[in-house]
Amino acid sequence: MMKKAIATDKAPAAIGPYSQAIEVGNLIFTSGVIPVVPETGEIPQGAQAQADQALRNLSALLEASGTDMERVIKTTVFIKNMDDFGKINEIYAGYFTGVFPARSCVEVARLPKDVLIEVEAIAEK
Repeated sequence: MMKKAIATDKAPAAIGPYSQAIEVGNLIFTSGVIPVVPETGEIPQGAQAQADQALRNLSALLEASGTDMERVIKTTVFIKNMDDFGKINEIYAGYFTGVFPARSCVEVARLPKDVLIEVEAIAEK
């Protein structure tokens, strides 16, 4: 198996011993992406603003990997509060057209930097 690490400054840097994304064959596996503005390190306030930033970061990471949101097969969305599910869905839906990827969404106790959302994806290159 040949695996290649993907890195970009257009998405938050890895906070630990992991790669932002890995390419294996024609698939891209991203690590969890949080809503940190790459240029400033700031975190937007509110579930919708954080969902938008996290998905913008995910899109930038996928582009750096040679693919895009339209080629996403599966996402996993981790959220701090399931009460934000509807608000996050509104933002999420705007990042995909046509056939939506398969998805899991789970509420978690805590996320890095105490953000409200983290998203990871598997995409075809």
